[in-house]
Amino acid sequence: MLQKKQIVKWTTISIVGALLGYAYYYFIGCKSGTCKITSNWFNSTAYGFIMGFLLGIPDFKKMKKQKTDSPQD
Repeated sequence: MLQKKQIVKWTTISIVGALLGYAYYYFIGCKSGTCKITSNWFNSTAYGFIMGFLLGIPDFKKMKKQKTDSPQD
């Protein structure tokens, strides 16, 4: 089961990814429209969010170990 701290971390990293995706579109993005991701602000932001989401996924092996190491209630 995910703890509140892990969910907050996961959400924060996803939002930061979305902001970085938008920043990439705004400052560097492809203005000609030929780039699939960076030519549209929505695509770039969504891509950043997904990448942040994937990077923020907790390490399930570590969580499982912590769960087995913790004392039982």
